[in-house]
Amino acid sequence: MGTRKLKAMQTHCSCDQGTSVESEAPAEADSSGSSRPLSPLVRLYVYALHGCLCEVAFTAVLDWCITQDRRLAGHSSLWALPMYATAIYLMENLRTWLLAQHQPLLVRLTAYTLFIYSWEFTWGAGLRLLRACPWDYSGYRYNLGGLVTLEYALPWSVAAFIAEQHVISNTLRIRLHK
Repeated sequence: MGTRKLKAMQTHCSCDQGTSVESEAPAEADSSGSSRPLSPLVRLYVYALHGCLCEVAFTAVLDWCITQDRRLAGHSSLWALPMYATAIYLMENLRTWLLAQHQPLLVRLTAYTLFIYSWEFTWGAGLRLLRACPWDYSGYRYNLGGLVTLEYALPWSVAAFIAEQHVISNTLRIRLHK
């Protein structure tokens, strides 16, 4: 490996696993300049699919814990596609800002979780007006109007951690070649 490529890789590597904004640059720059990052529309697509897959997996495991149903038949709604797509897309900018401010992981996770709660509440309220809200947390002890529940704070924090450390950082690293 050439000295220039090795130096480029060392410059862009981050020992703290994706917590550096600079680590989003590709490890090896294409000298012809013929690569480009994913477009916003493609990133929205990736984020929509990731969010729905995680929701189906989460509901399958949650249902199994309650009913012991081995079919693991998770569920979601088509409304989840734009909801997750736009939430994670907006988290890109929040992530960049928090990392530029050198905020510790706990502060970032708290900010993401509060954002997720506000996003879920807003979408839920809008969908409820359309009589189309696919979730109802009224049966949970710490719910707000059946639209959000504090019982999901830990799962939302874990989801935010995965989004920051893996989904967003890796999606921003993907380069398309012409």
